[in-house]
Amino acid sequence: MSTRQPIPFSAFAFGFLRLIRVQNLLIVVLTQFLARIVLVGPRESWPRLLVDPTIWLLSLSTVCIAAAGYIINDYFDIKIDLVNKPERVVIGRFLKRRVAIGTHQLLNVIGCLIGLYLSKWVFLADVISVSLLWLYSSTLKRQPFIGNIVVSLLTALSLIVLAVYYRQNAEMLLIYALFSFGISLVREIIKDMQDVRGDARFGCRTLPIVWGLRRTKYLLYVLIGSFILSLFMIADSLSNLRLGIIFLLLLVPLIWLIYRLVFADTRRDFGYLSNLCKLIMLLGVVSMVWA
Repeated sequence: MSTRQPIPFSAFAFGFLRLIRVQNLLIVVLTQFLARIVLVGPRESWPRLLVDPTIWLLSLSTVCIAAAGYIINDYFDIKIDLVNKPERVVIGRFLKRRVAIGTHQLLNVIGCLIGLYLSKWVFLADVISVSLLWLYSSTLKRQPFIGNIVVSLLTALSLIVLAVYYRQNAEMLLIYALFSFGISLVREIIKDMQDVRGDARFGCRTLPIVWGLRRTKYLLYVLIGSFILSLFMIADSLSNLRLGIIFLLLLVPLIWLIYRLVFADTRRDFGYLSNLCKLIMLLGVVSMVWA
């Protein structure tokens, strides 16, 4: 009778970091710190702002809840992921299911307690995020469109929570929150197109399954067009020339996204588009420096 070999710590650590999407969490931290320094300000005092414990706690709260969200999402999606991306499955391979659910709960408690320490409004935003992440992972992500909207809203919340807490330059924070929401919505729909095979096998009713790839592409064209138009209308209403120039420069990767989407047909094509959306998101975050 063979005994199961223990998992090396290095493999466990690598698997756990992949489970919580550490690269995405780093983007969240970068987004919040840049927003704190250059949008809330004053940016002249940026060395002092970097050691301000408040932004560290706010970012830690956000990261804990986001990491917990990734864990619970993978927890509910083990069977689907074994079809869509078997090489990336962590729960059940590097991490036992009961350990995963316990880690998820612990991270949520830590994130919410930090939020309560900072402000009742931050705590409320944290509780809403935790609830939506559970609903999304267990039910909503298998429904057409509503799941995409929820996870995009949660992405935008990482900036909205700064507007709620600091109340300074909230207008600019909300503009970038809208940018995050729009790009995330497009990316989530593209990810559904990428994962259509596994989702269909397990009874999910995502947009590409209900509508088909062609009609889902038409929706994406409308969403991207509306997104671009709304950004320029906002920049014009604020008479902010720098913001207008930034959005103009971001048109280049967005147009490339549309071009590649027209011809996308395979899982690999949609994977490329998903990564391109992530790059556009990162470019948008960095553009805060000039906004």
